[in-house]
Amino acid sequence: MHQYRIEGGHPLKGRIKASGNKNAALPCIAATLLAEEPVILRNVPEIEDVLVMLDVCRELGAGVDAIGPGAWRIDGSGVQAAEVPAQLAAKVRASILFAGPLLARFGKVTLPPPGGDVIGRRRLDTHFLALEELGARIEIDGTFQFTSNKLKGADIFLDEASVTATENAVMAASMAEGQTVIRNAASEPHVQDLCRLLNAMGARITGTGSNILAIEGVSALHGTDFTIGPDYMEVGSFIGLAAVTRGDLTIEGVAPDDLRMIKLGFGRLGISWSLEGGDLSVHSGQSMRVVPDLGGQIPKIDDAPWPGFPPDLTSIMTVVATQVEGTILVHEKMFESRMFWVDKLIGMGARIVLCDPHRAVVSGPSRLRGDSLTSPDVRAGMALVIAALCAEGTSTIKNVYQIERGYERITERLQALGAKMERFDD
Repeated sequence: MHQYRIEGGHPLKGRIKASGNKNAALPCIAATLLAEEPVILRNVPEIEDVLVMLDVCRELGAGVDAIGPGAWRIDGSGVQAAEVPAQLAAKVRASILFAGPLLARFGKVTLPPPGGDVIGRRRLDTHFLALEELGARIEIDGTFQFTSNKLKGADIFLDEASVTATENAVMAASMAEGQTVIRNAASEPHVQDLCRLLNAMGARITGTGSNILAIEGVSALHGTDFTIGPDYMEVGSFIGLAAVTRGDLTIEGVAPDDLRMIKLGFGRLGISWSLEGGDLSVHSGQSMRVVPDLGGQIPKIDDAPWPGFPPDLTSIMTVVATQVEGTILVHEKMFESRMFWVDKLIGMGARIVLCDPHRAVVSGPSRLRGDSLTSPDVRAGMALVIAALCAEGTSTIKNVYQIERGYERITERLQALGAKMERFDD
């Protein structure tokens, strides 16, 4: 196991390139198994979750080869097994994404319960509902066993706009017989990337970017060469990092349209940026002051399905709010245990009232002190890195595997910006 040692109080300056979208790479890796020809994926982030998903492909019989930095060639022609190994499934929640493609291609798949972040109850019911509508039979006996003689198109209304359930349904429907319509579909940028990949492989999907997807099933999909878009969650993390360290940072290769609601959220904290093409610059000298609602009311940052504020950034915004003058409510509505990590910030000196499992009132600015910390999940772990970088003194962070599941080579990339940060063996 590894830890981080971080000395706070140093502004981060320079340029950093946005990595490929983690949440797009994972379903795209699973989708490659729909084809019996090689698929090349580019701009794939070098993170633990990606490596686990590639290992699953290998265990199922696919050829997996690195062909360059961030580029992988996945050949699913040799896939025979339709059972995901339990030891790999336990490492990553995205292992559930093999259900749709393997069911569509082989008519059966066995999946152990997926692992991943512990941020509250994370339902799988919507996956089952969608695949059953397409004709799957599901048995649960320690594992999830999906079978089908032939998937058939259906008009599906998802009981929640689940990202991974939408992705599973889209992948399965791409090779189902007839037309499928998915209503109340998730429409996040990573769902859009998956739909674009599938269309490049020969699928017929319309409505990408909306909450109604129409899929005309095809008998087979083919290989392609596809580039994954930038990770707007990572971009949001770096914006927060630049602001709280009073740095001057340019993030290269962003997709501005993915940042509209994020810009509104940071704007409530008195933080702005400039854009030049695909380069986003956060300059020093931010106002760092909460902008009250009309009438002087306390504003809030609350998450919602796309195009609402991303739930994965509420942890980052909580840390940023500790360094901003004024009071704001952070309301995490989508995961009931995600706010419990704020006790670590309180221990560092933050002024936060945790109202309940979903709401925290943050008053700033606070002088944070270095502390001994443990990363609870990917995003809260990165939030603790940001807190440590703006705190007085030195912090250590344990369980950094959780952070490295979602952030590519984070130590060396931040060191290049001036961070006093090292990774060492526990």
